Amino acid sequence: MAERSTPWSLGGALRGMFQKPTIDETTWDDLEDALITADFGPAITEEVIEHLRAQVKRYSTTDPADLKRMLRETLEERLARLDPTLHLSARPAVVLVVGVNGVGKTTTIGKFSKFLVNYGRTVIVGAADTFRAAAVEQLATWAERGGAAIQRPQQQGQDPASVAYQTVDRAMREGIEIVIIDTAGRLQTKSGLMDELGKIKRVVEKQTEIAEVLLVLDATTGQNGLAQAEAFIQHAGVTGLVITKLDGSAKGGFVLAVQEKTGIPIKLVGQGERIGDLTGFTPHVFVSHLVG
Repeated sequence: MAERSTPWSLGGALRGMFQKPTIDETTWDDLEDALITADFGPAITEEVIEHLRAQVKRYSTTDPADLKRMLRETLEERLARLDPTLHLSARPAVVLVVGVNGVGKTTTIGKFSKFLVNYGRTVIVGAADTFRAAAVEQLATWAERGGAAIQRPQQQGQDPASVAYQTVDRAMREGIEIVIIDTAGRLQTKSGLMDELGKIKRVVEKQTEIAEVLLVLDATTGQNGLAQAEAFIQHAGVTGLVITKLDGSAKGGFVLAVQEKTGIPIKLVGQGERIGDLTGFTPHVFVSHLVG
């Protein structure tokens, strides 16, 4: 397979070792460096190297091409342990989007809208992050670009749960298939933020079930970003992860690290700034890009 030009690909870092005539000790050193640099983290890097060493020994190979294939298979197998399927069969299917401010939540909602519209779904976005006036206008712009309707607050500072209620109610009345609800990323206290999310969930669940709670994470912040999002993971009932800004760094390993650390499947990945740069997560395709 030809090497891809994906910015988060390991291909450049691995090219030299896979072009060598044989596997030697420098191969393992180079592979370890590449995995650490790509933000797999020391624990996963050590496990992967140990597994590959055992595989190479078991099959008595010295061919770097075999090692490359084994690396692909190992990463794909680990990524495929969790199901990346989006569960959006309910009508309306309600999706809460959560995450700290600055991770690309607003743009992700616009891109997700476009993703769904491209599959022939009708979408409405609820602007329930009413604490920031600018957030509503930004969200409206991205929703419009994504081909979605927008439910705005009826007055400044409106209760977020009431905006969520009105969004779901409108979807039911107008036969809109998918509801995406934006939520606040920051209040004065984490407990306040989680209380607000809890209230939104309770209000929506009186109308219909919640199909997905998607947590948006910024790949460029790596493990730090995950630490900031721990409160959401602990209290918000997160069902899937969305990894954004993979285009901005060679941090592809974070995708595996975050899934294994949280036990929550990655369902969407954002790989650019354009409206169409959000895709469903497929382990085989992702690893093909990552390893080359």
